[in-house]
Order: sequence, then C-alpha cells, then structure tokens
Amino acid sequence: MRHGDKQNNLGRKKAHRDALLMNLACQIITHKRIVTTLAKAKALRKYVEPLITKTKKTATKEDIMHNHRVVFSYLNDKLAVKELFTVVAPKIAARPGGYTRIIKLGIRPGDNAEKAMIELVDFNEIYGNAVNAAAEPAKKTRRSKAPATKKAAEAPAAEETASEAPAETASTEETPAAE
Repeated sequence: MRHGDKQNNLGRKKAHRDALLMNLACQIITHKRIVTTLAKAKALRKYVEPLITKTKKTATKEDIMHNHRVVFSYLNDKLAVKELFTVVAPKIAARPGGYTRIIKLGIRPGDNAEKAMIELVDFNEIYGNAVNAAAEPAKKTRRSKAPATKKAAEAPAAEETASEAPAETASTEETPAAE
C-alpha cells in the first residue's frame, strides 16, 4: 500500500530516480529550458526550486560556502553550480519563489506521453518583458496614492484661496470622506 506516499517514483528505483533528477536539474540550469514528460517536469520542479532558493545571498561567507556545498551535493556538476550562483542567482534575487514554469506541449506520438517544457521564469524574454512592463505601473500607482491624497488635501485649500466654484470644492471634500 502507498497510503500517504507523495513521492512520484517515475517508474524507477531510488538511485535511478536521483540520477535522473540530478541530470535534469543540471540541464535546466545550463540551458534555462528543457522539454521532457509532464511527470518528470513536476518532479523536477520540486527538486530544483529549493536549490535555487539556496542561491540567494545570506549574511556570512560561511553560509554562502555551505550553500555551495549543499547545492553541489544535489547536482554533482561544478559548471551547473557555478552557473546557478553567478548567472541565475542575481536574476531571481527579488523573486520570492516560483522560479520555474511548466508549459504543456501535447502528447508524444510514439508512446502518447504528455510532453511539457519546464523553464526558468526570469530567463524567458517573451513572457518576462511583458510581465515586468505590466507590474511596474501597478507599483507606481500604489506608491502615488499617498502623495495624491496629500495633494488632494492641499488642493481644496488652494481652491478656496483662489475662490473658484463651490461645486469643485464639494466634490474634493467628498472624496476623503468616502475613503
């Protein structure tokens, strides 16, 4: 029985599964995207995301070296570890998680297996630019609300001194009450 067993065995023994995930992780770090089966992509996501999290900068040099050694124990590839800490880590520094994206590609004609592309999110030029462009105005509007309310509070005083129409001052006085 497999009650409570959440490990996807991928039809392999433990040593074979570990070697498979190690090789897939090295390839995704090196090439930034790979095409594999959907089951392997989902298993790889659970394997590689904690490793990417370990690349974020920590306080001391000993912690950084410790993280290098821990990641190397999972990857066993010096070039992949170097790529992960020098190229990938600076790009994902601000991201709180979700470093990979899985896109389904349909079925494989030979055995009807579901194919998927797994990629590092920050390295996709097509999706990355649109997301950043859409995210920046949202941040600006949130930040600009606080100064806008101060300007709105100063605006009625300026309008009263300029003795403009009372209808405009009434509309500006209702907006702070509604908030």
